[in-house]
Amino acid sequence: MFAFFRHTHGATMVDMLVYRAEGEAVVHGEDLYAMRLPGWDLPATYPPFAAMLFVPSAWFDVSTLRVLVMLLNYALLALAVYLSLKLAGWAKQHRTAVVILATGVGIWLEPVFTTFQYGQVNLGILCLVLWDLTRSDRNRFKGVGIGLATAIKITPGLFAVYLLLTGRIRAALLSGATFLTAALIGWAVLPDATWGFWTKYLWDPSRVGVTVLVDNQSLRGAVCRLLDVNDPGLVGLAASAVVGAFGLAVAVVAGRSARVLRRADAWGAVCTALTALLVSPISWTHHWVWCIPLVALLMVEARTRARQVLLGVTLVVFLSHVMWAVPHRWGRGVAWYWQLPGSLYPPLGVAVLVVLGLRVYRARRRTVDGTGGARALAAAMADRDPALTNRA
Repeated sequence: MFAFFRHTHGATMVDMLVYRAEGEAVVHGEDLYAMRLPGWDLPATYPPFAAMLFVPSAWFDVSTLRVLVMLLNYALLALAVYLSLKLAGWAKQHRTAVVILATGVGIWLEPVFTTFQYGQVNLGILCLVLWDLTRSDRNRFKGVGIGLATAIKITPGLFAVYLLLTGRIRAALLSGATFLTAALIGWAVLPDATWGFWTKYLWDPSRVGVTVLVDNQSLRGAVCRLLDVNDPGLVGLAASAVVGAFGLAVAVVAGRSARVLRRADAWGAVCTALTALLVSPISWTHHWVWCIPLVALLMVEARTRARQVLLGVTLVVFLSHVMWAVPHRWGRGVAWYWQLPGSLYPPLGVAVLVVLGLRVYRARRRTVDGTGGARALAAAMADRDPALTNRA
């Protein structure tokens, strides 16, 4: 059905074209960050190391590359679903069937759908991070995936901070070392581009896009639309700082609460992802592919009415595609009632952080009061909490 829909409606896969142009710039020794995609005027925005990884895309004509990228994203979606179920501790005996079913349904989630439409790399980034997070802390290579993901897209670096603050020091250091190695490789091959990226282009948000557009589902984007400006100034900075500090605190405390919270490490990881998406200056809708492990966790834990409601709201939000009905070019005259449809993801992300924060607080308080610690630990062990088994 998706293939038919995609064929009849078309897909620009414009980001794939940008990646291909970056690969060609590397091959021909052109100025990477002076490059603009013809017809779209889109620049390179990723580090030089990422552009080097895009070189193979220059070996194929555009028509062939479209097919290859679509098939690759299908495979990455299935892998992301599998790793998400593993992170959530889904029963192994049913996992294969669920992966097949969830992959078919998951493609209609707006972030995933848009990733396919644009030919984006988000599913690959997601799989690299999940590959690390689903491995035992004793695995000597844990941290490599996060380091590589950070070398490609910067924002996954918050997961290295999460690992460090939850006591996985070796994995955090390996993540940093992997990132540094990749950056040095980029410098060795493309020294001028590397200098330009880290000293100039990384700090210029205008290269990435217009902040106020509904495509941008970061907290800063939501504030911009609320104030009807493209630069929210101190208001946007303060909102991002408060939510960033709160989100990281919730993630770390959750990750360190394996004795009282089921799937503690999984929740810590998802909250880290939500925090990164919220505080990043620009988080396009397709960056929110972390809805896949979020939905997997909510489905595993949908045993109470409150959690079932949260699961239902989450599915409605990510399956609705409603922001594309909002006037795309935000500006004077856009009615107030477009505010919520135009900024659905940030409120949901904040709500998940608040709900989990309250849940962790109550669990820890019961332990301190001596009224629920043993019961919570027994329940976590009975449920085979991945947070416990991954640290074994």
